[in-house]
Amino acid sequence: MRFTRRVYAMKTAAIYVRVSTPDQHVESQLYDLRALSAQRGFEVVHEYEDRGVCGKKARRPGLDALMADARRKKFSVVLVAAFDRIARSTRNFLQIVDELDSLGIEFVSHREGVATGGPMGRLFVTIISAIAELERSLVVERVKSGMRRAKLEGRQIGRSRLDINREQVVIDRRSGMSLTLVARKHSISRASVCRLMKEANGNSPAAALSSVGNLAAFSAVEGDSRR
Repeated sequence: MRFTRRVYAMKTAAIYVRVSTPDQHVESQLYDLRALSAQRGFEVVHEYEDRGVCGKKARRPGLDALMADARRKKFSVVLVAAFDRIARSTRNFLQIVDELDSLGIEFVSHREGVATGGPMGRLFVTIISAIAELERSLVVERVKSGMRRAKLEGRQIGRSRLDINREQVVIDRRSGMSLTLVARKHSISRASVCRLMKEANGNSPAAALSSVGNLAAFSAVEGDSRR
Protein backbone atom coordinates (compact mmCIF):
# COMPACT_ATOMS: atom_id res chain seq x y z
CA MET A 1 0.00 0.00 0.00
CA ARG A 2 1.37 3.39 -0.97
CA PHE A 3 0.86 6.38 1.31
CA THR A 4 0.80 9.85 -0.14
CA ARG A 5 1.70 12.92 1.91
CA ARG A 6 -0.50 15.95 1.53
CA VAL A 7 1.34 19.25 1.36
CA TYR A 8 -0.66 22.24 2.58
CA ALA A 9 0.33 25.69 1.41
CA MET A 10 1.21 28.04 4.26
CA LYS A 11 -1.21 30.94 4.59
CA THR A 12 0.29 34.31 3.74
CA ALA A 13 -0.47 37.07 6.23
CA ALA A 14 -0.29 40.85 6.42
CA ILE A 15 0.17 42.72 9.69
CA TYR A 16 -1.40 46.14 10.27
CA VAL A 17 -0.46 48.38 13.22
CA ARG A 18 -1.43 51.94 14.13
CA VAL A 19 -0.67 54.51 16.82
CA SER A 20 -2.52 57.79 17.27
CA THR A 21 0.41 60.13 18.08
CA PRO A 22 3.98 60.44 16.73
CA ASP A 23 5.55 59.81 20.16
CA GLN A 24 3.86 56.40 20.51
CA HIS A 25 5.50 53.22 19.26
CA VAL A 26 4.23 50.30 17.16
CA GLU A 27 6.90 47.82 18.26
CA SER A 28 4.79 46.18 20.99
CA GLN A 29 1.97 45.55 18.51
CA LEU A 30 4.41 44.13 15.97
CA TYR A 31 5.99 41.82 18.55
CA ASP A 32 2.62 40.32 19.58
CA LEU A 33 1.38 39.93 16.00
CA ARG A 34 4.60 38.31 14.77
CA ALA A 35 4.35 35.82 17.64
CA LEU A 36 0.69 35.14 16.81
CA SER A 37 1.57 34.59 13.16
CA ALA A 38 4.32 32.12 14.04
CA GLN A 39 1.98 30.31 16.44
CA ARG A 40 -0.68 29.84 13.76
CA GLY A 41 1.79 28.95 11.04
CA PHE A 42 1.29 32.07 8.90
CA GLU A 43 3.95 33.52 6.64
CA VAL A 44 4.09 37.30 7.07
CA VAL A 45 4.62 38.83 3.64
CA HIS A 46 4.24 42.50 4.56
CA GLU A 47 3.76 44.82 7.55
CA TYR A 48 1.72 48.00 7.19
CA GLU A 49 1.73 50.83 9.69
CA ASP A 50 0.22 54.25 10.38
CA ARG A 51 2.01 56.46 12.91
CA GLY A 52 0.35 59.52 14.38
CA VAL A 53 -2.94 58.87 12.57
CA CYS A 54 -6.31 58.89 14.32
CA GLY A 55 -8.47 55.82 13.85
CA LYS A 56 -11.46 58.02 13.03
CA LYS A 57 -9.94 58.82 9.65
CA ALA A 58 -11.26 56.46 7.01
CA ARG A 59 -8.28 57.20 4.70
CA ARG A 60 -4.82 56.38 6.04
CA PRO A 61 -1.62 55.72 4.06
CA GLY A 62 -0.86 52.37 5.68
CA LEU A 63 -4.46 51.16 5.60
CA ASP A 64 -4.89 52.33 2.00
CA ALA A 65 -1.78 50.35 0.98
CA LEU A 66 -3.06 47.30 2.86
CA MET A 67 -6.44 47.37 1.10
CA ALA A 68 -4.80 47.97 -2.29
CA ASP A 69 -2.61 44.87 -1.84
CA ALA A 70 -5.60 42.91 -0.53
CA ARG A 71 -7.39 43.57 -3.83
CA ARG A 72 -4.30 42.20 -5.61
CA LYS A 73 -4.62 39.02 -3.47
CA LYS A 74 -1.10 39.40 -2.04
CA PHE A 75 -2.09 37.68 1.23
CA SER A 76 -4.92 35.59 2.67
CA VAL A 77 -4.99 36.80 6.31
CA VAL A 78 -4.87 40.22 7.98
CA LEU A 79 -3.65 40.43 11.58
CA VAL A 80 -4.31 43.40 13.88
CA ALA A 81 -3.64 43.97 17.58
CA ALA A 82 -7.22 45.06 18.32
CA PHE A 83 -10.42 46.16 16.62
CA ASP A 84 -9.81 49.84 17.34
CA ARG A 85 -6.46 49.74 15.51
CA ILE A 86 -8.24 49.19 12.19
CA ALA A 87 -11.13 51.63 12.76
CA ARG A 88 -12.88 53.65 15.48
CA SER A 89 -16.44 53.47 14.19
CA THR A 90 -18.53 50.36 13.72
CA ARG A 91 -19.55 51.47 10.22
CA ASN A 92 -15.99 51.94 8.96
CA PHE A 93 -14.82 48.79 10.71
CA LEU A 94 -17.51 46.64 9.12
CA GLN A 95 -16.87 48.19 5.70
CA ILE A 96 -13.24 47.08 5.89
CA VAL A 97 -14.09 43.60 7.20
CA ASP A 98 -16.83 43.21 4.56
CA GLU A 99 -14.43 44.02 1.74
CA LEU A 100 -11.78 41.67 3.11
CA ASP A 101 -14.42 38.94 3.42
CA SER A 102 -15.57 39.50 -0.18
CA LEU A 103 -11.94 39.08 -1.28
CA GLY A 104 -11.67 35.80 0.62
CA ILE A 105 -9.28 37.28 3.19
CA GLU A 106 -9.58 36.31 6.86
CA PHE A 107 -9.44 39.02 9.52
CA VAL A 108 -7.84 38.15 12.89
CA SER A 109 -7.79 40.40 15.98
CA HIS A 110 -5.26 39.45 18.66
CA ARG A 111 -6.76 41.17 21.73
CA GLU A 112 -10.34 40.05 21.15
CA GLY A 113 -9.26 36.59 19.98
CA VAL A 114 -11.69 36.73 17.05
CA ALA A 115 -11.25 35.55 13.46
CA THR A 116 -13.74 35.93 10.62
CA GLY A 117 -13.03 32.50 9.19
CA GLY A 118 -16.52 31.26 10.08
CA PRO A 119 -20.06 32.53 10.73
CA MET A 120 -19.58 32.64 14.53
CA GLY A 121 -16.48 34.77 14.11
CA ARG A 122 -18.42 37.15 11.89
CA LEU A 123 -21.19 37.40 14.49
CA PHE A 124 -18.72 38.16 17.27
CA VAL A 125 -17.03 40.84 15.15
CA THR A 126 -20.33 42.68 14.67
CA ILE A 127 -21.34 42.46 18.34
CA ILE A 128 -17.96 43.37 19.80
CA SER A 129 -17.40 46.31 17.45
CA ALA A 130 -20.80 47.76 18.39
CA ILE A 131 -20.04 47.35 22.11
CA ALA A 132 -16.60 48.97 21.64
CA GLU A 133 -18.15 52.00 19.93
CA LEU A 134 -20.73 52.33 22.72
CA GLU A 135 -17.97 52.16 25.32
CA ARG A 136 -16.00 54.92 23.58
CA SER A 137 -19.12 57.11 23.44
CA LEU A 138 -19.67 56.64 27.17
CA VAL A 139 -16.05 57.50 27.90
CA VAL A 140 -16.29 60.69 25.81
CA GLU A 141 -19.47 61.70 27.63
CA ARG A 142 -17.83 61.11 31.03
CA VAL A 143 -14.82 63.21 30.00
CA LYS A 144 -17.04 66.06 28.81
CA SER A 145 -19.05 65.89 32.04
CA GLY A 146 -15.86 66.05 34.09
CA MET A 147 -14.60 69.04 32.10
CA ARG A 148 -17.89 70.88 32.64
CA ARG A 149 -17.69 70.23 36.37
CA ALA A 150 -14.04 71.36 36.52
CA LYS A 151 -14.91 74.56 34.63
CA LEU A 152 -17.74 75.36 37.06
CA GLU A 153 -15.37 74.79 39.99
CA GLY A 154 -12.79 77.13 38.44
CA ARG A 155 -10.15 74.47 37.91
CA GLN A 156 -7.72 74.48 34.98
CA ILE A 157 -8.78 72.43 31.97
CA GLY A 158 -6.18 70.88 29.70
CA ARG A 159 -2.41 70.67 29.96
CA SER A 160 -0.46 73.00 32.19
CA ARG A 161 2.03 75.32 30.51
CA LEU A 162 5.41 73.74 29.84
CA ASP A 163 7.86 74.86 32.54
CA ILE A 164 10.94 74.87 30.31
CA ASN A 165 13.36 77.28 28.70
CA ARG A 166 11.57 77.68 25.37
CA GLU A 167 14.30 79.83 23.84
CA GLN A 168 16.94 77.20 24.65
CA VAL A 169 14.83 74.50 23.03
CA VAL A 170 14.71 76.55 19.81
CA ILE A 171 18.44 77.34 19.98
CA ASP A 172 19.35 73.66 20.48
CA ARG A 173 17.17 72.56 17.58
CA ARG A 174 18.48 75.26 15.22
CA SER A 175 22.06 74.36 16.16
CA GLY A 176 21.59 71.02 14.42
CA MET A 177 20.70 68.86 17.41
CA SER A 178 18.29 66.08 16.46
CA LEU A 179 14.64 66.19 17.44
CA THR A 180 15.07 63.19 19.75
CA LEU A 181 18.09 64.65 21.55
CA VAL A 182 16.39 68.02 22.10
CA ALA A 183 13.31 66.30 23.51
CA ARG A 184 15.45 64.12 25.79
CA LYS A 185 17.56 67.04 27.00
CA HIS A 186 14.53 69.11 28.05
CA SER A 187 12.37 66.14 29.16
CA ILE A 188 9.57 66.89 26.72
CA SER A 189 7.99 65.04 23.81
CA ARG A 190 9.14 65.33 20.21
CA ALA A 191 5.70 66.76 19.39
CA SER A 192 6.30 69.56 21.95
CA VAL A 193 9.64 70.39 20.32
CA CYS A 194 7.94 70.62 16.92
CA ARG A 195 5.23 72.87 18.35
CA LEU A 196 7.76 75.21 19.98
CA MET A 197 9.75 75.41 16.72
CA LYS A 198 6.57 76.22 14.81
CA GLU A 199 5.73 78.98 17.28
CA ALA A 200 9.28 80.34 17.10
CA ASN A 201 9.26 80.36 13.30
CA GLY A 202 5.94 82.17 13.34
CA ASN A 203 7.38 84.83 15.65
CA SER A 204 10.76 85.08 13.92
CA PRO A 205 12.25 88.48 12.95
CA ALA A 206 11.78 87.58 9.28
CA ALA A 207 8.08 86.98 9.86
CA ALA A 208 7.83 90.18 11.87
CA LEU A 209 9.59 92.21 9.17
CA SER A 210 7.26 90.70 6.59
CA SER A 211 4.27 91.79 8.65
CA VAL A 212 5.68 95.31 9.06
CA GLY A 213 6.36 95.49 5.32
CA ASN A 214 2.81 94.45 4.52
CA LEU A 215 1.46 97.04 6.95
CA ALA A 216 3.62 99.77 5.42
CA ALA A 217 2.51 98.86 1.93
CA PHE A 218 -1.13 98.94 3.03
CA SER A 219 -0.62 102.37 4.65
CA ALA A 220 0.99 103.72 1.50
CA VAL A 221 -1.88 102.53 -0.68
CA GLU A 222 -4.42 103.96 1.75
CA GLY A 223 -2.56 107.28 1.77
CA ASP A 224 -2.55 107.44 -2.02
CA SER A 225 -6.26 106.78 -2.11
CA ARG A 226 -6.93 109.76 0.14
CA ARG A 227 -5.04 112.22 -2.08
